[in-house]
Amino acid sequence: MARRIYGGLCGTRVWANGLASGSREIAVHYGGARADGAGGPRVKVRRLREHFPEAGWRFNLVYSLSSAPHLSGAALARLRRRGTPIVHNQNGTFYPAWFGGDWRAENRRMARAFHAANHVFFQSEYCRRAAHEHLGERDGAGEVLHNAVDTTRFVPTEFLRTDGPVRFLVTGRFGHHHRYRLEVAVAGLRAVRDAGIDASLTIAGQFDSKTLLEIRQQIDEMDLRKSVKIAGPYSQVEAPDVFRSADVFLLTTHQDACPNAVLEAMACGLPVLFSANGGVPELVGTEAGVGLECPEDWETPRPPTAEAMGEGMFKIAEQRKAMGQAARARAVERFDIQPWIQRHREVFEQLLK
Repeated sequence: MARRIYGGLCGTRVWANGLASGSREIAVHYGGARADGAGGPRVKVRRLREHFPEAGWRFNLVYSLSSAPHLSGAALARLRRRGTPIVHNQNGTFYPAWFGGDWRAENRRMARAFHAANHVFFQSEYCRRAAHEHLGERDGAGEVLHNAVDTTRFVPTEFLRTDGPVRFLVTGRFGHHHRYRLEVAVAGLRAVRDAGIDASLTIAGQFDSKTLLEIRQQIDEMDLRKSVKIAGPYSQVEAPDVFRSADVFLLTTHQDACPNAVLEAMACGLPVLFSANGGVPELVGTEAGVGLECPEDWETPRPPTAEAMGEGMFKIAEQRKAMGQAARARAVERFDIQPWIQRHREVFEQLLK
């Protein structure tokens, strides 16, 4: 009910926008997507608003996000009739391997803006493939534009640490459906410590109470209480320091689309140990981390085994200096935010001509 009411309010802005001027200066409306709070979509809106401020009522372009599909089919149709350009940012889709609800209905909601848009930015090649798999083949302009990171703010630590344990880091929102991410990380830490590597693990993010209880039980059962720190949530302001407090970033999410956290970690000079499916291999490549083979599956999550995780942690610990340098270089060369903003500007201006 709340979602329908909010969608109705967003649609009201579209219907009332007949007062918008014919100016070709970029005036973007974000279709109800919010910029407050944590999470990838909200970070994206905040970054865009710094360069393209929200135009609440007098807008001449709509930027929609697949993770915030608030505009109804009628509102989108009205925008098309008026000739108001729609640019759509397409992240991942819904499927049984990660979503326990009516994934088909959610994809139908997502597909509205996807098919109505004049131009689509896919966050990765994987996102393009997933969209065509679950939302239908699209007839219209589109391109892959990976997420980006401010490489002047996310920077490596000034001092190279040469002693102490290898510090692994895992971040995110951990509900029941993502508990396996923590389970394999903790089991991998046990394996790599048993192999003779002095290592620790920090878990930073948000938990539901049941998941937090279960992961604490696993830590106790594996006798890792002194080696695992549960740091809790952090803000975007605190994020650079969170990454700089570690040596290696872990991302074992099944088929993650294009996670900002991977780019932020790489920009801070952290190599990445990751599940080699979804869009993450496109970000890390072969030189900035170690990919663990995990088959693609729309029905069931397939994370790496504890044994594979331990082997990967051992391998990346030995090469973390060279891989960390490669991660920083790759983030600056391929994923800096300035070219990302510039490409948005080019598409916006082209559509407004």
